[in-house]
Amino acid sequence: MGGETQPKKIGVTYPKFSAGPVGQQIHSIYKGRLGIFTDGGQYSSQNLLAKMYEGKASGEEYIKLSVYSPPDLARPTFKEATSHDFEKTQVGAMFGPSWSTHWIKVQLKVPSNLQKKEHLELHWDAGNEGLIWTEDGVPLQGLTGGDRTEWILPKSFRDGKFHTFYIEMACNGMFGNAPGGDSIQPPNPDKYFQLWKAEIVAVNEEVRQLHIDFWIIGDAAREFPENTWESHAALQLCNKIMDTFIAGNGSQESITECRKLASNYIGDVNSSKVYDTDKEHIIYAIGNCHIDTCWLWPFDETKRKVARSWANQCDLLDRYPEHRFVASQAQQYKWLEQLYPALYDRVKAHVKKGNFQTIGGSWVEHDTNMPSGESLVRQFLYGQRFFESHFGERCRTFWLPDTFGYSTQLPQLCRLAGMSRFFTQKLSWNNINNFPHTTFNWVSLDGSQVLCHMAPANTYTADAHFGDVNRSLSQNKSMDQDATGLLAFGKGDGGGGPTFEHLEKLRRCRGMSDKTGLLPRVKMGDSVEDFYDRLEKKAEEGTKFCTWYGELYFELHRGTYTTQANNKWNNRKTEIMLHDIEYLATLATIKDSSYKYPKKDIDDIWENTLLCQFHDCLPGSAIEMCYDDSDKLYGYGFKTGEKLMKDALSVLKYSRHDSGKGSMTAINTLPWPRAEIVKLPENAKTRSSEFALLKGNSGVVDVEVLSAKTAKSAASIKEIKKGVFQLSNSHYKVEVEGGNITSLLDLAANREVIAKGSKANQLVIFDDKPLYWQAWDVELYHLETRKELPSGSSQIVEQGPHKVSLMTETKISEESWIKTTISLAASIEDQPSYIEMASEVEWRETMRFLKVEFPVDIINTEASYETQYGIIRRPTHYNTSWDMAKFEVCCHKWADLSENGYGVSIINDSKYGFATCGNMMRLSLLRAPKAPDAHADMGKPFFSAPSSYCPILPARLIFNPSSRSSLISGPGRHHIRYAILPHAGPLDSRTVRTARNFNYPMRIYSHPSASSASSLLSAVTLHGSSALILDTIKRGEDDEDVSRGELPKRKGRSIIVRVYESLGGKARGTIKTSLPVKKVCRTNILEDDEGELQIKNREVAIELRSFEVATYRLQL
Repeated sequence: MGGETQPKKIGVTYPKFSAGPVGQQIHSIYKGRLGIFTDGGQYSSQNLLAKMYEGKASGEEYIKLSVYSPPDLARPTFKEATSHDFEKTQVGAMFGPSWSTHWIKVQLKVPSNLQKKEHLELHWDAGNEGLIWTEDGVPLQGLTGGDRTEWILPKSFRDGKFHTFYIEMACNGMFGNAPGGDSIQPPNPDKYFQLWKAEIVAVNEEVRQLHIDFWIIGDAAREFPENTWESHAALQLCNKIMDTFIAGNGSQESITECRKLASNYIGDVNSSKVYDTDKEHIIYAIGNCHIDTCWLWPFDETKRKVARSWANQCDLLDRYPEHRFVASQAQQYKWLEQLYPALYDRVKAHVKKGNFQTIGGSWVEHDTNMPSGESLVRQFLYGQRFFESHFGERCRTFWLPDTFGYSTQLPQLCRLAGMSRFFTQKLSWNNINNFPHTTFNWVSLDGSQVLCHMAPANTYTADAHFGDVNRSLSQNKSMDQDATGLLAFGKGDGGGGPTFEHLEKLRRCRGMSDKTGLLPRVKMGDSVEDFYDRLEKKAEEGTKFCTWYGELYFELHRGTYTTQANNKWNNRKTEIMLHDIEYLATLATIKDSSYKYPKKDIDDIWENTLLCQFHDCLPGSAIEMCYDDSDKLYGYGFKTGEKLMKDALSVLKYSRHDSGKGSMTAINTLPWPRAEIVKLPENAKTRSSEFALLKGNSGVVDVEVLSAKTAKSAASIKEIKKGVFQLSNSHYKVEVEGGNITSLLDLAANREVIAKGSKANQLVIFDDKPLYWQAWDVELYHLETRKELPSGSSQIVEQGPHKVSLMTETKISEESWIKTTISLAASIEDQPSYIEMASEVEWRETMRFLKVEFPVDIINTEASYETQYGIIRRPTHYNTSWDMAKFEVCCHKWADLSENGYGVSIINDSKYGFATCGNMMRLSLLRAPKAPDAHADMGKPFFSAPSSYCPILPARLIFNPSSRSSLISGPGRHHIRYAILPHAGPLDSRTVRTARNFNYPMRIYSHPSASSASSLLSAVTLHGSSALILDTIKRGEDDEDVSRGELPKRKGRSIIVRVYESLGGKARGTIKTSLPVKKVCRTNILEDDEGELQIKNREVAIELRSFEVATYRLQL
């Protein structure tokens, strides 16, 4: 029959009969199985871990140990420690107590059966931190118990002989010495650590590499979406690797085969060449270790953490060509240079190669809420000068990942310090609102901007997991503009930095992206600057990044504006003292060429102050030992500062009033006229004269001794009914009952300031138990626990006519009390008048929050607060969660609530926490957290500023008044000053100036001819808009008669003048000088000349935009 065809034969025949049932995998079970292969526990003797080591050796035959334990918690140098006799010790020995140091001499011999093994390590674990030193004193690598416990043995150790090295053991963990598992609890002072491991280990490198292969592929199986083939493929491959290992009984051949299988998913990841492909990457991985300069450990331990951490990174940089490591904080580099010169040279060599990268541009990673504007300038000035002088270039990126909120003027100051980029991530911790951007333009009060990037992985201490890389894209909130993200990885806070495992994991993540896909492609080998260069180029080419105007308010850690009150008091007083020292020392150099500007001493005080502004020190979130340290640093600063003041004043012919060298005069270090009534020095008082009127312009101020007969204006006080007192002057009538102001009548405005039926100066206390972070946080719910403190009886302590005062004692608890003195001075002509409160507080509370309230008859939806170089306005309502989140905010010397035509300012001398809710203004005074410092704010003795900077301190609290720098007694004792300043009209220069006057007391001296000094002390003055403030007068950093040689000297002498616009509008003025100025240049805050200004009749016209900071050099 025709038409038949033969069937076409196919090469692969589908089986006709089923080979048997095959079920759908239960993925949860097969994913769970993966842990069996690599976890410790009941299967560890049968799984991959059992093959990790090819041999071990321990015991005295191979490792001989001896120890020197320094007494008294000392931390001796290598040379000093190794000069002592060592005593025998062994594995199992206990070392302590907390914070002690033990130097272990290790004599190690590799046994013959291990000498030819591929990879030998010392495994050492005492549960604490340590540093390995060579026999001749070169630091090699840090150790961290339970975390970083391996050290690769040098090849030279394989000769069968004993080799000696040392381990400097520090009796603290990475996070200090907290008891139990809660790291923020106060440290246990008697903690001991057991050396439980000291052994030579031959590591099977192929097994170690397979372990990391499997780890990352397993993460892909677990973390890729289940509906992707990549997730399924990863799960099947992991199970196949396990089956292959089992089939080969864990032989080396099976391990090699398993790695081949892994390469099908992740490619060849055995070298840095994995990054050499030209495929586009979007994740930039950069190593860092963010060492807290103090926190759960003291400054001295930080110095060792720096050495341990950076030695680790130098080792990794030698081994991993792709590794790039960044480190900020000039202070830490300085410590390394001073204490570990050999390691510093090693770091410096890597900096030169470009793989150890300096970053940040500041002295430390500082708090930005509470330091003054000038302190923020000095953070950049000292930081950038250090980096430039030691490494040849300045930083371009401000690196601040862990600070508790970011001041609104930082973008302007960054630009003035040569930095256009900013990196952080802390706002990811917000506990109310999610910050909406990843990459954006952050705009300052004056309109300046920086390009900000917040790590989308929401951490600066990533472990370089698969998930960290994945989240660096999935959590990027700015993908409309740019999808790239910076991944900052490495062990942090307590130091350490990246580990070899981090680097190996990232190789596999990159290999996976290239071989399989789906995971964002990560790149190593680029710098942070490369990352920002690309972003800036995109902006230049037209990409419009989102903008954020004003402060980056952190919705957490609001209690840090108040915790550790003494520390904050010291900070404020030091900043003021330094302002005055620089002003007077500058004038002294002009008067007498033989007087040497005390640059080294000024630098020392500034560097210590900047150090204490570290973001766990000034905010109050460190352990008690840190405040012992800061007390000493401030004490040194006050003592040195007093001498510097005395020396400069001596050149200017000023002396203490009791020296008998002339008539009384005073000095006004502020740039505007002042008139104030003050108490005379004790040796100038008479029965009829206790007060003087200080009146004059900037510089020399006349002293007019006042008596009752010569009073031009009077203050009076009387008890108008039982327990109700009336204080009055020509501006106000104030009624006080039980220490509370029940009425404050502004006579000129004929206006009651206090809200009807309310009480101002009302002390209130709150239960203060945040969700976790005690020293850091205060939560919104604490406001619901408000309790008014009932006051006791009041008594008149000053009768007038120059000043009247009423003292009231309030019992807080059985152990705590507060004595508040309300004072009103006689009004002076057109000078603003305020009602002052001076409080002495015995504070012995637990988890309570003391505040003082001022309900005022003002309506506005916004209140104003002083910030660095400007004003920030915040809501007084809770309309949105963003508004409500600001229930506690930071302010500097004043806060203000104004409506059209009238307002009220609250000024203070050392406080930073404030809240305005509706018409209620509330100043935060004291907290009582018990972690991490169990005695926070309990008022242990602290160093005081020179008495001229703390005018309200009773003489009985000063041990040695003649020294004017001493230790204040009285555990639990605090001294607080604040005042109410009503004002007709808008918020203006009256508040700004009065608050500064309140913080900068004028001081009375003797001078043989005060009039002759007048022209010199007012040699540089500012005229024009009252919004302009001449904030700083100092000498040029590199003037040839001032320079310390860090950077090239400048010929001649110059004066640096810093001015800012304080009210929020364009302002014009004139700098006038009586000095022989050759030229005037506008500079940045690093004192680089940026353009010459015209001088006419020794006057220079200036114009500043809203809240602009401007610096000028007057070249003599």
